[in-house]
Amino acid sequence: MELHILEHRLKVASIEREGIQICTHGLIKLAFLSSRTRCKFFSLTETPEDYTIIVDEEGFKELPQTEHMSVADATWLALNVVSGGGNASNSQPIGVTKIAKSVIAPLADHNISVFMLSTYQTDYILVRERDLPLVMHTLSSEFTLLRVVNGETVAASLLGVTNGFDKPKLVPRPIIHPLSSPSNLFCVTSLDPDTLPSVATLLMDVMFYSGGPKDGSGCPDDSSRIRFFSFSLIEGYISLVMDEQTAQRFPNNVLFTSASGELWKMVRIGGQPLGFDECGIVAQISEPLATADIPAYYISTFKFDHALVPEENIQSVIGALRTESTAQ
Repeated sequence: MELHILEHRLKVASIEREGIQICTHGLIKLAFLSSRTRCKFFSLTETPEDYTIIVDEEGFKELPQTEHMSVADATWLALNVVSGGGNASNSQPIGVTKIAKSVIAPLADHNISVFMLSTYQTDYILVRERDLPLVMHTLSSEFTLLRVVNGETVAASLLGVTNGFDKPKLVPRPIIHPLSSPSNLFCVTSLDPDTLPSVATLLMDVMFYSGGPKDGSGCPDDSSRIRFFSFSLIEGYISLVMDEQTAQRFPNNVLFTSASGELWKMVRIGGQPLGFDECGIVAQISEPLATADIPAYYISTFKFDHALVPEENIQSVIGALRTESTAQ
């Protein structure tokens, strides 16, 4: 398999819920008027706590400086595993559990922190730019390493570093953070960018204005539901993660859906903000799922992590993860 190191230099930021109106103009431009920007990588995820933004340096220029925004103090690079050649965006997604043992676990063993973004099309593993030499050496025996430069894929050199890395001591990774599973059912979907104008008003309402009482989604008394919506526009491809009720607001035949109409349940990881320096959180979750051969999407946000697993697997997933959490 190939590991592509994408050329986007990314910022990860959090916008407080009460400050979102200050940033709305820039976010709308990035999401709906991308032809008027030089941004190629943009993702916005709303959680009950905040909005998480992942955006390249050109896109970051579109956002205002505000006290309501916190920016992680590193530049991040996106890695993408591609099976059978081709490029990341038009290949079939590998799945986070398929790369758990070949990418995520080795990086955790070398104390490399990762930030995950699964989309409808593929999975992005974000690493700090300063960690790239160690990342490349860690994964070079397993993958053909390629870099994207000016849109062209070329062989990646190992940055002149050939030794000095100790073989890691492999240790168990018990789950140490609290887990919860909201009652929502989620859809992972996409739409044709050409249809974006036809649903722009609806999408803007969902992204920025649906957090009030009118967004009860038919379950005003269900306190176990959470607000979660993710929109990504990366290299021209759109990915959406939303709950089933939100998806039903869209016109028929606009959203891409699988033939099985598969729905996903969420596992939220973290009882308090996780931060960016702790290593192995993604590995703690993805390795047991990989062992059980359960597919999953994984979305890291500024404060918490989120795994999406098929609806029918949620009980076995929770059981397996809680078993890991007690094996300390």
